Amino acid sequence: MTRRGAVAVPDLVARARDGEPAAVARLISLVEDASPALREVMAALSPHVGHAHVVGITGAPGVGKSTSTNALVAALRRAGRRVGVLAVDPSSPFSGGALLGDRVRMGDHALDRDVFIRSMGSRGHLGGLARSTPQAVRVLDAAGFDVVVVETVGVGQSEVEVAGLADTTLVLLAPGMGDGIQAAKAGILEVGDLYAVNKADRDGADRTRRELRSMLAMVERREQGWRPPVIATVASTGEGIDRLLEEVDRHAAWLRESGELALRRTARARREVEAIALATLQERWHASGGAGLDCLGERVAAGELDPFGAADELLS
Repeated sequence: MTRRGAVAVPDLVARARDGEPAAVARLISLVEDASPALREVMAALSPHVGHAHVVGITGAPGVGKSTSTNALVAALRRAGRRVGVLAVDPSSPFSGGALLGDRVRMGDHALDRDVFIRSMGSRGHLGGLARSTPQAVRVLDAAGFDVVVVETVGVGQSEVEVAGLADTTLVLLAPGMGDGIQAAKAGILEVGDLYAVNKADRDGADRTRRELRSMLAMVERREQGWRPPVIATVASTGEGIDRLLEEVDRHAAWLRESGELALRRTARARREVEAIALATLQERWHASGGAGLDCLGERVAAGELDPFGAADELLS
């Protein structure tokens, strides 16, 4: 800090790259709060990103996402990798902060300096992620974490946004929480790179795996050459987690060898640029008091102007 309210960005970034958790946490706070220093932060981080493998974990509430994340982090640490975790939780309607605090379920790693866990409030943003999640991923990537795990809110049929953020998307299901038709309705058959039937020690787990494999066989996927595996896990005991990590690594290798990794990351960056540009335009409209927009709305309502012509005027 240089003065009250000001941020010494180069020093903060240097400390984060040295592995200082407080500096990493401060950078993510700047991202979440849309700080005036955010542009400088992103510019300083940009030369250091692109090394972490981003794993997205999604699934309906109750399938064991946090327990699975905890077990996967443990397996990654046994393999000697530094891990950053972003657990996106529903927001409190009063404070806007993370409501569930999934870090409580990952207390096994609280004292490990090579694991950084942060809960982020979705703040009303749909799709299972927070609006600032892509920039938070950049912070963890630049801070030198080998793997960044993003765990989504768990809101059911609107969680597929994580597939656009992750290099590898893991979809969790559980016995008794809907059949293959429900999976198809949720759109997860198209977005998953790996599927895990968690709580596989329960009745119906084998049937869930068979149904899922059958549904996946009927889905035409954009990527040729990768067939998503369906793995049985019991995250609470660690059963199947090593196999899950093997498949994550196999998918990461396939992404690099096939060229799909570069394609996915380019598409991700394009979406991020587009989102920032749209948010900037909205800020400008609101900063002007919305008078121009109100006037255009009145003209459209009166039939003097069509909505497309009004949009053209607004953009110009």
